[in-house]
Amino acid sequence: MNDLLFLNHHSQKIVMRTKEGNKEKDILEAAVKVFGEYGYHNSKIAKIAEVANVATGSVYVYYKNKEDILLQIFDFVWSRLYHDAEEIYKNANLSSIEKLDSLIDLIFDLFASNTPLTLVFVNEQNHLQKSVPQKFTPYYEKFFDCGEHIVIEGINSNVFTKTIDVKIFRNYIFGGIRLLLNKWANAPDEFPLNKIRRNVKYFLKNGIVT
Repeated sequence: MNDLLFLNHHSQKIVMRTKEGNKEKDILEAAVKVFGEYGYHNSKIAKIAEVANVATGSVYVYYKNKEDILLQIFDFVWSRLYHDAEEIYKNANLSSIEKLDSLIDLIFDLFASNTPLTLVFVNEQNHLQKSVPQKFTPYYEKFFDCGEHIVIEGINSNVFTKTIDVKIFRNYIFGGIRLLLNKWANAPDEFPLNKIRRNVKYFLKNGIVT
């Protein structure tokens, strides 16, 4: 599996592991592998430490507990998606359809080379949102707000139909894509990711364009 991509908190740019001994990112990458293979509830801190090649005590230097690790993973995922989505929304050179197209690509590009991250994403987010909603990353709502702005922009310019409810549309998109990502992660030959991507774009654009 390719190394998990994370954000640099200061630059907000995507970076990969640049040096050995970065235990914090090593632990997060190991947690993605372990959570993806065993599921969050069946995973142990000791196993994460083993995969990260660090002492179990080192995990607690950076994270309070297993839940804290999972929260950080989702913060990185949604932070990346939000900042990239914001750039797309503010790009005056793109039409509303091109912006929606790019937004869909963001999601698929993030998971295309990382099946364990996909499994964590589709299987564990509901747990966090239900158990600790006050701690779940704010970037999740910010990302979908960007998506709403793009759709509203298209409605106001008569590119998208005015009959759609934007709130329903945003939940419909996310629910459908999450289910399809789960299908791909568990049965990639039956549900090739590129085929899913093409079909999602076709369904969305032909369903809402006037």
